[in-house]
Amino acid sequence: MLGNRSSDNHTKPLLGTEEERRWWRKWKEVLDVEEAKNQVLFSLPMIVANVSYYAIPLVSVMFAGHLGDLELAGATLANSWACVTGFDFTQGLSGALETLCGQGVGAKQYRVLGIYLQTSCIISCFFSIILSFLWFYTEPILILLHQAPNISEQAGLYMKYLIPGLFAFGFIQNFLRFLQTQSIVMPLVFCSALPLAIHFGIAYSLVHWTSLGFSGAPLACSISLWISTLLLAIYIHCSKKTNRTWEGLSFESFSVFLTNLKVALSSAAMVCLECWSFDILVFLAGVMPNSERSTSLIAMCVNTHLWSQCCCKHKVSNELGAGMIDRAKNAMAVTLKLVVLLALIIDLALTFGHNIWAGFFADSQEIVQEFASMTPFLVISITFDTLQCILLGVARGCGWQHLAVWVNLATFYFIGMPLALLFGFKLNLHAKGLWIGLICGLAAQASSLFLIVLRRKFTNVDIAVSREKEVPLSI
Repeated sequence: MLGNRSSDNHTKPLLGTEEERRWWRKWKEVLDVEEAKNQVLFSLPMIVANVSYYAIPLVSVMFAGHLGDLELAGATLANSWACVTGFDFTQGLSGALETLCGQGVGAKQYRVLGIYLQTSCIISCFFSIILSFLWFYTEPILILLHQAPNISEQAGLYMKYLIPGLFAFGFIQNFLRFLQTQSIVMPLVFCSALPLAIHFGIAYSLVHWTSLGFSGAPLACSISLWISTLLLAIYIHCSKKTNRTWEGLSFESFSVFLTNLKVALSSAAMVCLECWSFDILVFLAGVMPNSERSTSLIAMCVNTHLWSQCCCKHKVSNELGAGMIDRAKNAMAVTLKLVVLLALIIDLALTFGHNIWAGFFADSQEIVQEFASMTPFLVISITFDTLQCILLGVARGCGWQHLAVWVNLATFYFIGMPLALLFGFKLNLHAKGLWIGLICGLAAQASSLFLIVLRRKFTNVDIAVSREKEVPLSI
């Protein structure tokens, strides 16, 4: 009997029965398992890094928000203003590296990556200096935009202590793109998670143990962002993995300034047109009745929305740089399938845990209950947002930023915002109406981008690849 059992175990197929093998073959037809595995292994560290960097300013908002409803409204308004006038723009500028460095790696032009990184840092620093003056005068600008004076005063104070963090955030985004396009992701986990862990202690100490109080929250954010900047800079300078791409500072970076700036501005316009539509909702909420509650509620929804972070554009740009058009298309297709699963997980977590999540922002039960009523609309918007996030990543990888600019302009500002005004003010749906309008814009954007990706001829990309190999420092 034992011998027969042993024999049966040895003769049993490794993949099980014929039915199991047939199921496995069908699954491989639906999804490129090897490509999916590579993308998941790459994306998990990137998700940790992105969430950590997003969480640093968010934690500061949470610490400030627990000081009172006025402080919560001021901090959330300031955070939205910081995104509108600074963080979104500097993040968009760094998008040039996704195209230039990504295709440079694929074409094996490793040296130019360091040149592009230096140029991008110069561009980010230049614009950060200009934007810091805008941040300094936040209070009168917000009052001019018909925001409540008491909330504007708190937001203006918050922004002044956040100015140093603007410069650090620009450098961080450039370092992330530089390492990400080379598939160097594990160090990003350490360089982002460690500052986040330290940030809790810094924020608590400055808010509760010093006389800074409310001002300690944004100052803690600036300090933590600079800690991360220094960690990333040290890694790039000392790591053996960047020997081929980083050869030290060079005046050659100024020779490609205009080339980089052209791509950077297109990328920044693409990012800002999308992100500004979210932040405009916060300012519209500020002119509604009971502006403190409306502003806090919409800002919480916007902050929640930012958790849907996905990363696939490095893969597309690398394959295009190597001339692998079919592999680039396959990378896009696999990621679109994976993102459906990601959206489902996020939606389920939000559906069953919305009260816990809202409790991180505010102690007020009224705000928590209002957020619960917004959850169904938030779930729908996150589903569309995860899809368009991938499609915009494909646009950056292919260098189609100029097309995405027009799509974002049309869908958000000629469809989404007018409908938000109609539902929110004319039909008196208030915060829900604003978010319904945003959903309409997101749906139109995702559909338009999907049609472009499907119908766009990749022959133009082939030409761009050949030029890249002949003249590495142009695009």
